Amino acid sequence: MPVAASAIYFLNLRGDVLINRTYRDDVGGNMVDAFRTHIMQTKELGNCPVRQIGGCSFVYMRISNVYIVIVVSSNANVACAFKFVVEAVALFKSYFGGAFDEDAIRNNFVLIYELLDEIMDFGYPQNLSPEILKLYITQEGVRSPFSSKPKDKPVPNATLQVTGAVGWRREGLSYKKNEVFLDIVESVNLLMSSKGNVLRCDVTGKVLMKCFLSGMPDLKLGLNDKIGLEKESEMKSRPAKSGKTIELDDVTFHQCVNLTRFNSEKTVSFVPPDGEFELMKYRITEGVNLPFRVLPTINELGRTRMEVNVKVKSVFGAKMFALGVVVKIPVPKQTAKTNFQVTTGRAKYNPSIDCLVWKIRKFPGQTESTLSAEIELISTMGEKKSWTRPPIQMEFQVNLLLLLTLLNRSRLLKVIVSLTISASCYFQVPMFTASGLRVRFLKVWEKSGYNTVEWVRYITKAGSYEIRC
Repeated sequence: MPVAASAIYFLNLRGDVLINRTYRDDVGGNMVDAFRTHIMQTKELGNCPVRQIGGCSFVYMRISNVYIVIVVSSNANVACAFKFVVEAVALFKSYFGGAFDEDAIRNNFVLIYELLDEIMDFGYPQNLSPEILKLYITQEGVRSPFSSKPKDKPVPNATLQVTGAVGWRREGLSYKKNEVFLDIVESVNLLMSSKGNVLRCDVTGKVLMKCFLSGMPDLKLGLNDKIGLEKESEMKSRPAKSGKTIELDDVTFHQCVNLTRFNSEKTVSFVPPDGEFELMKYRITEGVNLPFRVLPTINELGRTRMEVNVKVKSVFGAKMFALGVVVKIPVPKQTAKTNFQVTTGRAKYNPSIDCLVWKIRKFPGQTESTLSAEIELISTMGEKKSWTRPPIQMEFQVNLLLLLTLLNRSRLLKVIVSLTISASCYFQVPMFTASGLRVRFLKVWEKSGYNTVEWVRYITKAGSYEIRC
């Protein structure tokens, strides 16, 4: 893995070195002079946060009135370097009472040197968690007179956390009611041709969790992904269950996930942090469920007239319906007058956004609605420019709220399902998701054997839903 830093410098706005720490001997001590001469004095600080001078790379960021500069001579992990700077500043603020500026650095030289020795080793970032570092670096920083001293909770048994075994969760947690909240949040991006063909469609999603569990629980999450189901059936020596499976692409996990078990068993096993965190992110490019199909037809009749016909078809089930659908159809800027005929809903011309805005209060499933409009344009004396025909946009929100009660091994499993897509349409569609991702099970094991309540919610948002004219 490429290193994140060979040396780190803290400079004020004049370019004076406040404090520095060298982690590797592949950069000289005068490299900061090159940064001061070629970047600060030439006023090119705002152009690019990564610069190369004399065979060395400079990665820098301004926090308040301090520049934090990381110097490396070899191929560096720039993303890791920036992440290190952000986490280090948060750590310093926790020691300094929320302030990080030139005065805070000058008042805490000894503490900063001690922290710099702990949070990075030979150019590789180490543990930057304030809760853990405060267990064995107990020195208090000189605080600003305007900052309040935070009330840190005592963390028992720090040995296990300092070794990095479970550094994201402290022991001794206790709750009267043990609950787990899981949200699957998805964003749909669609580009459709005027003939209804899907040109581009993908779903990006993330799994968010909020845990209020006592002790050190071990959680196991099962999804209906294709690889996971095939691996499970292989381990149990029986055919896989029938049902829709999906293929997850570009999956990234939180550090709490046991990657060794995931690679071998394809199940997400983890000891969760306390509170809210992002468990995983993923992307799906195949098998996306689209709630609507839009078929537009636009005919330009000479220089002063235009006909627009738009057909919207709901793809979801006939027993379902949508509320508050909004379709925005672009028109030329020289539009003077419009006449509408709609089978459902109401339409009007909005000159501020150069669009025909079609609103449908209630849209049943497996039905079609049509808008026909005659548009009169202002005749211009100059040469007519061809209209670029921007895409039609749909803004809608799918929101489903269901309460499912399942019996899961003598334990009551409560599931709330909620779907949301953008901001203008409300759907009540049972178990509708854009990707088809489902939670098959969510198991919680803790040595004390307490009962838990798991809440699962599905949220789907529209990122870019566009149809070409």
